[in-house]
Formats: sequence, structure tokens, C-alpha cells
Amino acid sequence: MHPHRKDHHPCANRVDLASEPHALKIQTRSPEELNLFFEMLEVWMRALGYPRRDIFAVRLALYEAVNNAFVHGNRRDRSKPIHVRYLVTAADVLLEVEDEGPGFDPDQVPDPTSSPYLDRPGGRGLFLMRNCMTWVSFNPQGNRVTLCRQRSVP
Repeated sequence: MHPHRKDHHPCANRVDLASEPHALKIQTRSPEELNLFFEMLEVWMRALGYPRRDIFAVRLALYEAVNNAFVHGNRRDRSKPIHVRYLVTAADVLLEVEDEGPGFDPDQVPDPTSSPYLDRPGGRGLFLMRNCMTWVSFNPQGNRVTLCRQRSVP
């Protein structure tokens, strides 16, 4: 198991936001298009009483997930959509990011904090997602990531 893997949470493999009736969906073609969505997400989280550290963690992890989908999944092809599903409740924030790419095996991404990889740029987005969120889970194909941040105790 990857040393920073957090997808062992009991809910991680049972969440499918596509089948969740209250989940909302947006599409984007690049991370830059999400600025308005980030603002709206922050407003919802503040209204539900989330602490600043949770808001920051969710924004950072979502940005990294969408950026990875754009760069690695869709190969910077702006004609391919990135699907973002989300559900914000008083207990947690669930986010799902899916790209049109072939997918990957997240366990094959080296730990960027280990000695031979410290100077290499790859793997940091996945590292940040895993460390900012309560759990992170990938579909078997590896082209959809589900992120969950449970509300921190204030």
C-alpha cells in the first residue's frame, strides 16, 4: 500500500456521486474555468460552519484533481470535458472528478517525499489530495477520483 494512501476508509468504495440524487454536476475544460465554482463552494461551506482549514483543504484538493484530469487525463485537450460532481453537507464535502483519459494506477505514482523523488515535479498533486482529504478513492479504470473531507472539529 502507498504510504500516503487514504482510500481505506469504509465509505471510500461505496460512494458513487453519479447515483446520488442530491449531488450536483458541472463540467469544465480547464482548471481556470472553476474560479466561480470555488467561490460558490466556499460560500456553502462557510454557511454550514466549516472551519477555514477545511475550506482551504477542499479547494486545494479539488484544484489538484481537476488540474491532473486536464494535464494527465485529457492531455490538455480543451475539447474534452472534465466532469465534477459534488455534494456538500453539514458533515462532509464529497467531490468527484472524472476525465476522458485512459486512466492510471495511483499506486504506481511514487511518493514525492522519498529521497529519489524529491527533485522531480510529478506526484505532488496526488500527494496533496491524499493529505488534504479524509479519504481519496479511484475507480478501477483510474480516470475518476472521489474526494471526501469530513468537517473538522472547530
